[in-house]
Amino acid sequence: MSQATTEPEVTLELAKDHGLTEEEFEMVKNYLGRTPNFTELGVYSVMWSEHCSYKNSILEIKKLPNEGPQMLVGAGEENAGLVDIGDGLGCVFKVESHNHPSAIEPYEGAATGVGGIHRDIFTMGARPIASLNSLRFGDLDQPRVRFLLDGVVRGIADYGNSFGVPMVGGEIYFDEKYEGNPLVNAMSVGIVKEDQTASAIAEGVGNPVIIVGSDTGRDGIHGATFASEEIDEESEDKRPSVQVGDPFSEKLLLEATLEVIENGGIVGIQDMGAAGISCSSSEMTAKGGVGMHLDLDKVPTREEGMSAYEILLSESQERMLVVAEKGREDEIIDIYEKWDLNAVVIGEVVEGEDVTYEKDGEVKADIPADSLVLGGGAPQYEREATKPEYLEETQSFDAHSLDHPTDHKEVVEQLLGSPNIASKRWVYEQYDTMVRTNTVNGPGTSDSGVVRIKGTNKALAVKTDCNGRYVYLNPRKGGQIAVAEAARNVVCSGAKPMAITNCLNFGNPYKPEVYWTFKEALAGMGDACRMFNTPVTGGNVSFYNENPKMAVFPTPVIGMLGLIEDLENDRMTPGFKNESDAIYYIGAPRKGLGGSEYLHTIHDVTMGDAPEIDLEFEGRLQSALLEAIQQQKVNAVHDISDGGLAITLAEMAVFSKRGANLSVDKLGDDKHEVLYSEAQSGVVVTCKKDQREVLEAHLTEQNIPFVELGKVGSKKDTLSIAGVLDISTDEIFSIYDNVIDNAMKKQLQ
Repeated sequence: MSQATTEPEVTLELAKDHGLTEEEFEMVKNYLGRTPNFTELGVYSVMWSEHCSYKNSILEIKKLPNEGPQMLVGAGEENAGLVDIGDGLGCVFKVESHNHPSAIEPYEGAATGVGGIHRDIFTMGARPIASLNSLRFGDLDQPRVRFLLDGVVRGIADYGNSFGVPMVGGEIYFDEKYEGNPLVNAMSVGIVKEDQTASAIAEGVGNPVIIVGSDTGRDGIHGATFASEEIDEESEDKRPSVQVGDPFSEKLLLEATLEVIENGGIVGIQDMGAAGISCSSSEMTAKGGVGMHLDLDKVPTREEGMSAYEILLSESQERMLVVAEKGREDEIIDIYEKWDLNAVVIGEVVEGEDVTYEKDGEVKADIPADSLVLGGGAPQYEREATKPEYLEETQSFDAHSLDHPTDHKEVVEQLLGSPNIASKRWVYEQYDTMVRTNTVNGPGTSDSGVVRIKGTNKALAVKTDCNGRYVYLNPRKGGQIAVAEAARNVVCSGAKPMAITNCLNFGNPYKPEVYWTFKEALAGMGDACRMFNTPVTGGNVSFYNENPKMAVFPTPVIGMLGLIEDLENDRMTPGFKNESDAIYYIGAPRKGLGGSEYLHTIHDVTMGDAPEIDLEFEGRLQSALLEAIQQQKVNAVHDISDGGLAITLAEMAVFSKRGANLSVDKLGDDKHEVLYSEAQSGVVVTCKKDQREVLEAHLTEQNIPFVELGKVGSKKDTLSIAGVLDISTDEIFSIYDNVIDNAMKKQLQ
């Protein structure tokens, strides 16, 4: 049957239905020298979607720092960044979003997000050793939100637990701004020998191209374009755009792929994620400066009668594309078949620069590869940017105008009952946190997850972090804080910050206020990355995070990588250690309540400016703190973030079941600011009582302000702040530990 009778005529209206603008449709015609056919239109539509091309973001992303002596593979060069961690080893890590699929089908959306990010890691030859996530939902009191939370967490848990990679950390926030459009960001961290990495490239005319892994089905078609539009009332009809994952197949694919890479005989290998075969084939081809011809009749499919359009755009999971050295394809096929996986030669590398796709004896698409890809011919835009009008009102807000409650015990109890602060035990107990026995600090025990590097005395400290409220109230400062706090968290675990990945979750970039916020937030991230020498290794942009009522808070999630050089001596945890240990506050003044959990929980407002931060001081604080940890001058460390100093102290008590006797009088007269401000560059540390002079001398030498607050109490004691509050550790624990658990029990009733 001829193409003319099986495919519709391509018109401007059809191109617009595929998400292309009139200008972009003309660009396509110029690249091809003719009007595209239906299959070619489909390929361009997914490859030029925001999800694949970053067309509205790449010009700003390029301004982020991406170089440093620790960098082995930088942003955009491969599937993920690669950082030198010594001993001939590299760390591959990346974070990506699966927001839109999770909003429609939370279980499969989250599960396939986990699978996709792990494939990015082992495609480069690295074995994943740790997972993290960053999740955002609406008001936990809403049944729909609890439904989404339950589905997302089960999806992450079922896939990750079956795949066999520990979940070592993450974060969850609840706010009505995320109503209807949850954020589901998944991060994977892997280790590879520096001489055993693989590249996503096609080279060598005549080399065979092999598809490996699962059969190709109709699930996920136009998943990339679905992720590049706003969620609306019709989104439920787009469930076919949500892929279906199989973690057991992915586990087989991991082991087979690592064996193939170690065995040799491959030229390049690429994960099939967004846009499926069309993406992997065009990106590998463009990178190698060659052509590729694929026969789609040879692709193993699980459904009858699939068209070229469907095969190319399918985002069926657990698939990869391999370019083999000619004559060694049978070795590669044998390894995959040994692991009960498909491995079929479907084409070859050819001369020229086009990717051609054949089916039923006809060429269904013939496209210059470079015209499809990021950094090549894909469009790049700088959108109109306008400062949001709401900032004038929010930043002029004076928190002193509020009637603040005087019962601080009641305030602390309410804050401990906020799902943003309370224990996330209900969530992380569903995850396997100890599989492969490398986990040292798992979820709920530390400021960051810590995973040992077997065969060395080193460990990785990893953290996801972002407070969307801060970015909403002051995009530039919020971007700075996202990086600074992630760095501070790995330092608090005893690690030196090395590099970041990011997942940039924003609204519609065609709205000038959204784009201004995006630009400012990235500028702030860049400021902080330069200060801390943490280059950007790559990441993901997720625009169009809006529901019919509003956009989400701008949420540029940071995935921070830190390195602990001496695990035995340098690892640090936040819980109080010994009775009579001295407790110190070190850092900047506790000033300002803007953007705080206190204002949100107690006064139901998200107002004011973002918390204060001085990046130069933050850098000095982190350096002094890390040195104090490495020289055993402190024995507990916890940074001050959501809820302020009061919650930091309560958490240190609950982690250890020890109380403390304290005074905060020297920190200022305004007890609400002292206790609940989320001003940055603040940390609470403890030391043995005979180490007080040593610690104080160190901080004085480093010009870091400090105040001795008191001393650690006994087990099951009371957290006592003189003249302010007394609350038992049992009371703290009973509130802190049960908030989400009780909410989810309602869902099951």
